[in-house]
Amino acid sequence: MGIIGSTIQPFKATAFQAGKDFFDVTDEDLKGKWSVFFFYPADFTFVCPTELEDMGEKYEMLQGMGVEVYGVSTDTHFSHKAWHDSSEKIGKLKFPFLGDQNHVLANNFGVLREGVGLADRATFVVDPDGVIQIMEITCEGVGRNANELTRKIKAAQYVRANPGQVCPAAWEEGSDTLAPSLDLVGKI
Repeated sequence: MGIIGSTIQPFKATAFQAGKDFFDVTDEDLKGKWSVFFFYPADFTFVCPTELEDMGEKYEMLQGMGVEVYGVSTDTHFSHKAWHDSSEKIGKLKFPFLGDQNHVLANNFGVLREGVGLADRATFVVDPDGVIQIMEITCEGVGRNANELTRKIKAAQYVRANPGQVCPAAWEEGSDTLAPSLDLVGKI
């Protein structure tokens, strides 16, 4: 799957966000900012609310980093609102949820389960130029970790802001980075 480094494909989806009317989001809305597409299989399920709540706990910090988060499933924006209004965990969330009932986003990102109509549990980080920098796909029963995603976003933002530098394994903000060169080959 050669999606890293590719540009996000055109889309238009209707969103639900707490405290707002339904509104459309398009690929044009992403320009100039970082975005996270947080795909999950379906509303009213079991692992999904735990992951979404975990992401919600990082939402304010991510917004401070210039990152918008979009929860995405193949449900409609109406279903997202109903879930928000009936679930204690989901009711606390402030980021927008995109309805993808026509499977445009799930197909664009290559995460639609053929014959099932649901998206895989997948995360994509898109940079301000619309280029996909990070992706993670996990199996149905394994939830994701918003702390690790936040660490990866900080690393991607660092690398973008510091050409010629790379972040080694387990890099944390403020840690040493590397400047790849022939002098380092075989010494790390």
